[in-house]
Amino acid sequence: MTTIKKICAALSVAMLVCSAATAADKNEEPSEVNADAIEYDMNTGIVAAEGNVLLKHGATKATGLHAMFNVNTKEAHLIGNVIVVREDMRITCNALASNGQGYMSADGNVIATQNLAPNEKYPNGDTRTFTSEHIDYFPDEGKHVVIPTGGIAESAVEGTFTADQMEGWLDEEHYIGRGNAHLVSISRNMEAGGDEVDYSGKDAGKAVLSGNAWAYQDNNTIRGNRLTVYLADDGNLKADAAPKFEMPPMPTVDKVFDKEKESAAQVEQKVSVEEKSSDEKIIIEPEENSSADKKSE
Repeated sequence: MTTIKKICAALSVAMLVCSAATAADKNEEPSEVNADAIEYDMNTGIVAAEGNVLLKHGATKATGLHAMFNVNTKEAHLIGNVIVVREDMRITCNALASNGQGYMSADGNVIATQNLAPNEKYPNGDTRTFTSEHIDYFPDEGKHVVIPTGGIAESAVEGTFTADQMEGWLDEEHYIGRGNAHLVSISRNMEAGGDEVDYSGKDAGKAVLSGNAWAYQDNNTIRGNRLTVYLADDGNLKADAAPKFEMPPMPTVDKVFDKEKESAAQVEQKVSVEEKSSDEKIIIEPEENSSADKKSE
């Protein structure tokens, strides 16, 4: 047993030196492999590790029961009780594959957890958890998380987001759910959903709901084909369900009576004018020096 450990330790050191030299040539970070048993093919650059595997590459650390690692391409495959840690993200799963360029594909009971440090928006920080049977992670692309088979995205502060298909950009706090999308915010006492939900929490704080969309808070319910829900700082729900049309102001009772008085006055004035016209007499005066008078003379 001691001999095996010595051999493994020697191989581990040899791997570290070899990968470090390769990294210096290619301007890459060094790698390290530790395990109970290691086989290394110098022709292919492939390492097969068994038992208590610890793989380090740059800022990424991974453990598992079995692993295959290519020191040239940095590709890695881990199986069994896999735990991967990269910066503020921790992933546990049954199996994980990495292309050596940052992309990771996790399968089986996947739980990805991001611990957000305290900041202006989250004074106490936040813990975000993504759960599914399969998750793709692109850490160098805005910490892009893709959950193609659906799952649960949960924030200790913001709430829970579920859908048949999901993706999110953690740096931007931007998440999209497609198919039976459902958003729950306990802190705001609000629920919303639709065929698609596009949630943005970093700047304006809003969710755009499309297709059979609905949202309610307390006893207020809003429905429509497309809703834009604004998440106000005070926790109140504000939504634009459709273009706004303003109705003309309704006249008050006094104004109605004023119009009736005005109409009555107009009618009375009209009648007075007509009566005055009928009372006037038309007088026709005889013409002077008419022809009949001349004959009588």
